[in-house]
Amino acid sequence: MRRRTPTAGLALALFAAVTATLTTTAASAAPAPVSAAPALAAAAPDISVTNVQAHLTQLNTIATNNGGTRRAGSAGYTASVSYVKAKLQAAGYTVTEQYCSACTYPSNNLIAEWPQGPADQVVMFGAHLDSVSAGPGINDNGSGSATLLENALVLAQRNPSMTKRVRFTWWTDEEQGLNGSEFYVNSLSATQKSYIKGYYNFDMVGSTNGGYFINRITSTTAAPLKAYWDSLNLQPEENVEGQGRSDDYSFQQAGIPTSGYAAGASARKTSAQATKWGGTANVAYDSCYHRSCDTTSNISATVLNRSADGVAYAIWQLAVGGGTPTNDFSVAVSPTSGSVARGGSTIATVSTATTSGSAQTVSLSATGAPSGVTVSFSPSSVTSGGSATMTVSASATATTGTFTITVTGAGSVTRSAAYTLTVTGTGGCTGGQLIGNSSFESGSAPWTASSGVITNSSSQAARTGSYKAWLDGYGSSHTDTLSQSVSIPAGCSSYTLSFWLHIDTAETTTSVAYDKLTVQVGSTTLATYSNLNAASGYAQRSFNLAAYAGQTVTLKWTGVEDASLQTSFVIDDVTLQVG
Repeated sequence: MRRRTPTAGLALALFAAVTATLTTTAASAAPAPVSAAPALAAAAPDISVTNVQAHLTQLNTIATNNGGTRRAGSAGYTASVSYVKAKLQAAGYTVTEQYCSACTYPSNNLIAEWPQGPADQVVMFGAHLDSVSAGPGINDNGSGSATLLENALVLAQRNPSMTKRVRFTWWTDEEQGLNGSEFYVNSLSATQKSYIKGYYNFDMVGSTNGGYFINRITSTTAAPLKAYWDSLNLQPEENVEGQGRSDDYSFQQAGIPTSGYAAGASARKTSAQATKWGGTANVAYDSCYHRSCDTTSNISATVLNRSADGVAYAIWQLAVGGGTPTNDFSVAVSPTSGSVARGGSTIATVSTATTSGSAQTVSLSATGAPSGVTVSFSPSSVTSGGSATMTVSASATATTGTFTITVTGAGSVTRSAAYTLTVTGTGGCTGGQLIGNSSFESGSAPWTASSGVITNSSSQAARTGSYKAWLDGYGSSHTDTLSQSVSIPAGCSSYTLSFWLHIDTAETTTSVAYDKLTVQVGSTTLATYSNLNAASGYAQRSFNLAAYAGQTVTLKWTGVEDASLQTSFVIDDVTLQVG
């Protein structure tokens, strides 16, 4: 969100409800009844906040690798556009880049349209992708950008029938004066503007001391956003701080109805807001606003999750019909990126899932590999719901650089996922498994852990052997930690951190993350899990640590439990395999 506030603009005529016709109505029209919220919420998908946070981790890494910033026109911004674009293209979106020649830092807007629904009935969802020069901009505005990206991917995965066309946009040069969105709006003809039935903006939706704010909260355009937060009893307020300071203003100036979510910037939370929302009164909603500390640590997973789910709620209410294709499936690659030296190879797992109808045979293939690189699958076809191992091999003369490989599954429909491959010119990797005492069977060293965490207690079963790391599970306010320092060699083609996690909880909520486990590499958060992720048995969690090659880092797990109802985070068989 930009810092300066514009002077009062001209009065704007407002369109009627986004799902209605072009007839205008007053901005104070009553929102949709709150009683409709639970039914609508059930129809919309739950957006994984873990997936949203994974996008934030990628944006943070991009900034780290490019001078600590993703400012418009910088290498960090260009890499951010490439990351988002690759994900969207692999999911089947029609994606275009629009060069903003009038921007302070000339660079590209990114526009992605889901090619379903009537082209003259468009609902837009936008967020600015640039940061300020001072920092990586993870809350401002990686949070809005990642929220829209994951919503776009889920929409493509579900592939429902559409009553309207959905267009996602990521703006450049917002921090210099809303220049990217203004350039886009000015490029539209009067007819193209008339097709847009509503524009929804998401700028800073994960503030650590955040509130729940909605742009033009009493308008009919805001109704679906407000209805969802009302269903959670959040009592949202008008986004006074953000008026005229983000990209929705460019659309308001053109007479297009707007709304959006925000969690607050540098303004301070009032005592009344702290009472109803939690957090700290008389402290900024985001104490790292426009600063270098706006990293992945500067995010409230709870606020981010509620914002992401509210976006899905709005999309489904405004633009999704009742039917879904039969016999459909999804494709995903884990990890989503990898590195291989000439003469070497690396592997990833391709997973499929049946999303509607019956399971079907899915044939796997890949495109986009550079000269000298081959991609194979074992097996080459699976039944949807199954997985295959993808092996990427580079010859001694393979073309070096970074490439996007599209992994495609073909059945009754075609679905795809993106994999980012880096080919290096030299080998020299000293590979192996780097975690000491990975199954906790040999005492505590070299682990550092809170008292009682490494245990053979029979109350929680180990995955293998007798010992495991058991964080929390007390049913009272408690914090446990587990960490190990690891030196990661350079020159390897793969760096995979894996561990098995079992979450057991007595919490009964399906919407509030009361107890949390945070996984970090140094100061960077890889993932956050909570009581909402509880399940029987262990699940393997894997992360690509290629960004830390040549460094000594501390891997850390932190479990924080609130005042009542236990949640146990049980970890076993931790490995960091390089090769």
